[in-house]
Amino acid sequence: MTSTTATASPAKTTPNLTSFAWLSIAAAVLTIGLKLGAYFLTGSVALLSDALESIVNLVAACMALAMLTIAARPPDEEHAYGHSKAEYFSSGIEGALILFAAFGIVWNAIPRLFAPQALEQIGVGLAISLFATGINFGVARVLLHAGRKHRSISLEADAQHIMTDVWTSLGVLVGIGAVALTGWSRLDPIIALLVALNIVWTGVQLVRRSALGLMDTALPASDQTSIHEVLARFRDQGIQFHALRTRQAGTRKFVSVHVLVPGTWQVQRGHELLEDVEAAIEAVVPGVHVFTHLEPREDPAAWKDVELDR
Repeated sequence: MTSTTATASPAKTTPNLTSFAWLSIAAAVLTIGLKLGAYFLTGSVALLSDALESIVNLVAACMALAMLTIAARPPDEEHAYGHSKAEYFSSGIEGALILFAAFGIVWNAIPRLFAPQALEQIGVGLAISLFATGINFGVARVLLHAGRKHRSISLEADAQHIMTDVWTSLGVLVGIGAVALTGWSRLDPIIALLVALNIVWTGVQLVRRSALGLMDTALPASDQTSIHEVLARFRDQGIQFHALRTRQAGTRKFVSVHVLVPGTWQVQRGHELLEDVEAAIEAVVPGVHVFTHLEPREDPAAWKDVELDR
């Protein structure tokens, strides 16, 4: 294929986000202790289910720390595109752990449906669990903000998992309060089973998102719309494009496109156009890596690449 020149955006440094993973680990250790204490005081299987999910939070946070450490490594000879995809292993494993926790909750709850047990020291247990829930809520908000800011699927997955834990805990607290008011002990395992259903949904979504990321899924529709709007501005100037492809790998976004110009153009003029195209795309899609390929539009071979369009 004939090509006048080809350029790519300079490499961008992947931010080190491990401090957020350490925050998640510290919060998980603290909340595990609090929730297990609440369980031992009350004997509530619903509170036990809440504590089990926090144990999964700890394991997931440790995995996130490991994967974020790998993802922060700069590109090398064996990984020229960096290590960002390591984050998908973290979120995928976290999703699987959530499903495992759901199984554990069901395993403990079903026997209580047939042999309900009275709860003890409900007031103290609820107070401890509420305090732990407040800690999780604060940490989840911090992680979610950092994950969206730095486009980190590991931090977003961890934040979503912890936020699921928050809603789970609130549901458990309301349910245990209802048990205290009504004296209906069978409500305790019923709440635990509802918790399990809720976290199964979260786990499935995380596993699905990780699988899509590992398969080089295209950028979100909003980003693709912005890219097409940029290219439309250049088309109005007589420039043509094809073979536009996008993908996302962890925190990094990639765009490649072939640019067709008159074959009589000098190399310098073509290079300057590519620089302008790349800069315009980078302005509307933060953190993107743009690869452009210049071709003469009079060359029939250049038009064969239209088959690469998506």
